Amino acid sequence: MSTANYTRSIVVAADPAAAFEAVTAGVAHWWTVPDRPLEQIGDRAKFSFPPGVSYWTFELMVADRPSCAEWKCLDALHVHEGQPKAIETEWLGTKVIWNIQDGPDGTVITLEHVGLVPQLLCYEICEMGWDMFFLGSLKQYLDTGTGAPHQG
Repeated sequence: MSTANYTRSIVVAADPAAAFEAVTAGVAHWWTVPDRPLEQIGDRAKFSFPPGVSYWTFELMVADRPSCAEWKCLDALHVHEGQPKAIETEWLGTKVIWNIQDGPDGTVITLEHVGLVPQLLCYEICEMGWDMFFLGSLKQYLDTGTGAPHQG
């Protein structure tokens, strides 16, 4: 079984500055609404999936505009019916790294969720979620101006 972190890349029409904004202060446009934006290093935001049962709190650890942002998970409660209790805190201590660069066909965004590996109970669920929100909603948002964030 692979021990590789979840990693995906997309190419978008928006410029790197807009992409950086989308993965920091603009997350509500494509993922879910946080309790506050991630704008400066040290900012912390809680991302809930209504009706407010599951949530993750991240701190913005790196904000190298417009090429890199890094979030670290400080608190987690991933409730998933039918799954062992251990699934609830598997994201604790993981890092979400966003690398953004100009490419020949647009801006390339690579998401690596360090610590989200196939051995975790939540891996398949989280892989599907990131694929939907990163590959789908974020790309759509940066290409068209309208994403498909979680609706409560």
